[in-house]
Amino acid sequence: MSGPPPQAWLNALLVLIEKFQLGLLSLWHALGLSGDSHGQPAWPWAQRVAGETLLIDLGLARQVGLSVCAIAFAVLAVAIALAWRRGRGVLLAAAALALLVAPWPKASLLLGPAVPTSFHASPTRFSVDAIALGGRIYTQYCAGCHGADGRGEGPLAASLSQWPPTLASPLLARRADGELFWHVLAGMRDRHGRPTMPAFSGKLGERETWAVIDYMKALSAGSDAEGNWPVPLRLPEMAIRCGADAPLALSKWRGDQRVRLVAVDGTASLPYEDPRFLTVLVTPDGRPPAEVPHFRAGCTATSPLAWQAVASIAGASPSRLAGTQLMADRAGWLRARGAPGRQWSDADLVCVSGPAGNPPRNGGAAPDGLTALLLRMDAEPVRFIKGGFVH
Repeated sequence: MSGPPPQAWLNALLVLIEKFQLGLLSLWHALGLSGDSHGQPAWPWAQRVAGETLLIDLGLARQVGLSVCAIAFAVLAVAIALAWRRGRGVLLAAAALALLVAPWPKASLLLGPAVPTSFHASPTRFSVDAIALGGRIYTQYCAGCHGADGRGEGPLAASLSQWPPTLASPLLARRADGELFWHVLAGMRDRHGRPTMPAFSGKLGERETWAVIDYMKALSAGSDAEGNWPVPLRLPEMAIRCGADAPLALSKWRGDQRVRLVAVDGTASLPYEDPRFLTVLVTPDGRPPAEVPHFRAGCTATSPLAWQAVASIAGASPSRLAGTQLMADRAGWLRARGAPGRQWSDADLVCVSGPAGNPPRNGGAAPDGLTALLLRMDAEPVRFIKGGFVH
């Protein structure tokens, strides 16, 4: 998995475009000019700025960036002109010239199709409960065409007019979550208007639809059990219990710390605590170990559904998951996958943001494998653009 191009200006431009569109949507909704769709403000136009296109067409992105600068200059010049009567003519002329020479991009290149839910955000928080629910729905409604492994080779695939796309690719990254949500419910058609995917609006509710999207993200990672993930993945939300303390949501418990998820089933010794990250045990039944020796990890995911969710993400059979580890960085992105019985190294990275390089060193001897992995995770933060929207 590769992140977007490293140009800081491009990332800033995408953030600006996203905030502008969200601000426009909020204003339109506040004025009563747009209604709701599935419980959130509906995007009222048939098109939106295609941020995903700007990622792959830097020439177009430069045009947009320069045009935005021209608009900003023109607005500033007009504002100064209104307050400074003496130089008003020169300032207004400069504003007009800036707008005239700006390299305005073609609307056909800049804009892409939109749906009412294009800017909707999932309410599930990518939780283990939602992933498990989504897995059941996917098996019932989606696996026949997309395949149990998400590679588009289900038993019904050959009978379709168009072969289903594989989920083991950057496909999910090219579509916003809200647009995936819309297409699951409304179905999809080819350019000739022929249906390529049935609509599930009569079979799935909103909660089920968001859940199946969560499962598709996990399946996309798990379908590539050896190489890099095609799409970055968040640390799944789950409840954590440490000793006799009350359960607490993982997102609140971890703060900004790295997190290691370790699948344990009672057949192996518990991992040691490590001050460089927080350790969460994932067990088949969600119960904590009966006894936790000194210096061993003892915080446990309370939901038995966490076992199945981690298995889906890791691309492992639930019966062979024990000993598998997943490592998340300080920002909450899952970055590395460790195999049972094997020492960590930076080769375990499954989510990278650029070409592999030499891990940074703190001086002295080369770091051990786990330290090299952590240093590289910190040095290469994830910058993820999904469907043109910055995550």
